[in-house]
Amino acid sequence: MTGSRPDSLRRRRWRRFKKNRRGYCSFLLFMFLFVLCLGAEVISNDHPIVVRYQGHTYFPIVQACPETTFGGEFATETEYSGRFFRQQMKKPGNWAIYPPNRHGYDSINFADSRPVPSPPGNGNILGTDDRGRDVLARLIYGFRVSVLFGLALTLVGTMLGIAAGAIQGYFGGKIDLFCQRFIEIWAAMPELYLLIIFAAIFKPSIVLLLIILSLFGWMGLSDYVRAEFLKSRNLDYVTAARALGVGNVTIMWRHLLPNGMTPVITFLPFRMSGAILALTSLDFLGLGVPPPTPSLGELLAQGKANIEAWWLSLSTFIVLVGMLVLLIFIGEALRDAFDPRKV
Repeated sequence: MTGSRPDSLRRRRWRRFKKNRRGYCSFLLFMFLFVLCLGAEVISNDHPIVVRYQGHTYFPIVQACPETTFGGEFATETEYSGRFFRQQMKKPGNWAIYPPNRHGYDSINFADSRPVPSPPGNGNILGTDDRGRDVLARLIYGFRVSVLFGLALTLVGTMLGIAAGAIQGYFGGKIDLFCQRFIEIWAAMPELYLLIIFAAIFKPSIVLLLIILSLFGWMGLSDYVRAEFLKSRNLDYVTAARALGVGNVTIMWRHLLPNGMTPVITFLPFRMSGAILALTSLDFLGLGVPPPTPSLGELLAQGKANIEAWWLSLSTFIVLVGMLVLLIFIGEALRDAFDPRKV
């Protein structure tokens, strides 16, 4: 019976999560969009997916093909949107399969003679930015960068928060007192100023942002884990495990941590939305990912600098708000599913 109880509890929580139709549908939609954007190169790219030329098959999205491969004169990579390649594909036996959106996140539409940023049309469904790059492509790739960064920052911050909270709550006493004073001092550090200083010293990168934000992103979660461990460390089964000679790490990992995971899991979507907002805000201020990395915050900054280019701000706003709303609905569903009053 003891072995089946955790599985039964997990099944009941999963059923409660599915009963929340708004949260469950948001979870399915978010996962669909995330999996779709993982293959962004197949959805939006200025390189063909497959090229058939004179009986040979090439995959330009994963291999560099010089122009000489298709009968050209130059050894540089083929310009697939150029006139020469299009003429070669019109010959009998030659063909190419393109992505639905024939633009990469850093490709420039030279065929558009309108001033940039240009409105939707002429091959750009959502227009171009101030450098002539396709907005739809940068939204697709920017969505992927934001979600992956949010996942990485949430994972690192969660692991650090669990470790810090578990040590404080389990040992208590002077260790807990020292850690609490350290957290109070560390939380008073000016995070934005540190980002500005490090951005001036080091070359901006996603890894640098991840490290700096992770140094401050664990403190909120550690308080909840600490409270759960403080509440459970003197219960009978923990005392019995100590009497049997079970090590402290084993007790924390096998006995206390599973019972303290409820606040961790329920806060994951909210922490992820906060991480995405942090990246977007830093990109908007010019302290985020280096160019030409696609970024939602950089598109919002372009929209601010080009007020008349409504397609920049509107499309980015819809993507960002839609992503955050889905995460909030998922978090609400998880919170209801793990509510101990509903077990």
